[in-house]
Order: sequence, then C-alpha cells, then structure tokens
Amino acid sequence: MVNSWSLLYDEMYGPDDEANLIDSSTKESLIKDWKEKQLKQGKPMTDDATYITEYPTEYITGETANLYINANSPYNDGWTQDFYKEELEKKMTDSRNKYHEEEILKDVEEYVSRTYNGHYTGTKHEYRNVQTIDLMASRDLASDFCQANILKYGSRYGSKDGKNKKDLMKVIHYAMLLLHFDEHYGKPSITSGNIDHNMP
Repeated sequence: MVNSWSLLYDEMYGPDDEANLIDSSTKESLIKDWKEKQLKQGKPMTDDATYITEYPTEYITGETANLYINANSPYNDGWTQDFYKEELEKKMTDSRNKYHEEEILKDVEEYVSRTYNGHYTGTKHEYRNVQTIDLMASRDLASDFCQANILKYGSRYGSKDGKNKKDLMKVIHYAMLLLHFDEHYGKPSITSGNIDHNMP
C-alpha cells in the first residue's frame, strides 16, 4: 500500500544514503528495486510514520489473511490482537510452512511407520524381525541398494501410475536409509539382526 506518508518516508530515509546524490528517476528505481528485494525475501515493510505494514503478496492469502485481519482489527480487544499478532509472526517467520514441509514431514513419518508392517522378513518366528535390508547390510550391500532404489523410484515417478506420491515417499525413505548406512549420523550400533533367541 503506497500513500503520501510512505513516499515521504522513503524520500527522507531511502535504502541508501548515496541515493540522495543521484537524480530522482534513478533514485526511484533504486528504491523500487530495494523494496521488491525486501518483499521477495519475505520481509514485511512497515512505514514508521503511518505504521502500515506491507507484506509480500503470497503471505496475505488464506489463513494468513485471516490472521492479519484479526491482528489489526480495531474490533478485537488487546488480548485477541496480541494473540493473532503472535500467530501471524510465527507464520511469517516459519519458512517450513511455505512449501508444506511440516505436512510433508508428517506424511513421511506416517509412511515410514506403516512400511515396517509390510517388509519382507524371515518366516520362522526367531527371524521375524530380520528384513532383507538387514541381510544386505550384513554383506555391505545396503548403501548401493538404497541408492539404486532412489534412482528406480525417482525415475518411475511420473512414468508408472502417473505422478504417484508413493514413489516419492519411497525415494525419501531410501534416502533416509542411505543416510543411515553411509553413517551420516554416526556408526550404527552392533546388532544381532533383532533375532529373538529366547523364543520357544
């Protein structure tokens, strides 16, 4: 939102003091570029004289628009405004919401948890927790297997069954396993393959 006060503010306190030494058309161009850069970085611009805050366009939609309206509504009491201002601040500073990362991480967690019921395991009760990947790990083949499956499911996405979300979940899961087997999170603990030797 542009008004005479914000223009006056920009005239007095532009983005660059050296801009005062150049002609007005160049100065306006520099100010416009500076503002666009600030907004592209997701930084709201607040006019000190009018206290009007200009947000990047993509933030003032949907839920964010409702938060913004409630945070600035003169019909809400101070407590309510403060609550919505805090919620809006979280939304504006939490970049995880920008590309649905929070939702994706939740989906990945649910997907990975579900897959452990469907893995191929031993048929005898004492080997029921031993997965094929455990056997590959015992022969130092797990890293290559994971990397190959990342390529397999990555290239299958969009080709077989269209843009199948499950293919991407498999890519992510195999990438997680590869992080484990390539020891990005430390050396794996020594394991017996989860064999229960005490079972009857």
